[in-house]
Amino acid sequence: MDIFTIFGIALALAMDAFAVSLAAGIRLPQIRTGQVIRMAAVFGGFQFLMPVGGWLLGITAHKFIAAYDHWLAFALLALVGGRMLKEAWDNRSTPQDAPVRFDPTQGLSLLVLGLATSLDALAVGISLAFLGVAIWTAAAVIGIVCFTMTMLALRLGKLICRLPSFSQPGNKAGALGGVVLLAIGFRILYEHGVF
Repeated sequence: MDIFTIFGIALALAMDAFAVSLAAGIRLPQIRTGQVIRMAAVFGGFQFLMPVGGWLLGITAHKFIAAYDHWLAFALLALVGGRMLKEAWDNRSTPQDAPVRFDPTQGLSLLVLGLATSLDALAVGISLAFLGVAIWTAAAVIGIVCFTMTMLALRLGKLICRLPSFSQPGNKAGALGGVVLLAIGFRILYEHGVF
């Protein structure tokens, strides 16, 4: 498999991480360099490790994983997205400049999002094993592309917040972030033929 094909796969796999990172960039009132690096490292790290794990699992586990990976991804995204919506609803009368309690760039939420956005990479790793692709090169490209896309999306989220309707990100942005995560979850279910 040539490097351009691997790069195309990496871009496709990074789209969920890009969308989640964009929502986080919109959600947070400030984006610090540490948050950008942390989220990019976790998302890129998961995108690197999951193809390797899938490649190691090989043919025998494919049927088992394929049967429920979309439901697991949906559940994880719905959990975090629901939490963001709940916080936005609970704080709907809170001033826009109040501190944000939920930070998707740290803690367990970040790990859950990293896992949820990289489950497709596990299946790709299994496919790469079938094709006899050298996994370390492919996984490195996938991880680096995801790392870069995550950094860009967080910064782009802040630019979107500068638009007049987002001049003071707060509960509306938090609700939007939650809706985006739920939409990604439903899209995953749709792509797997659930509806």
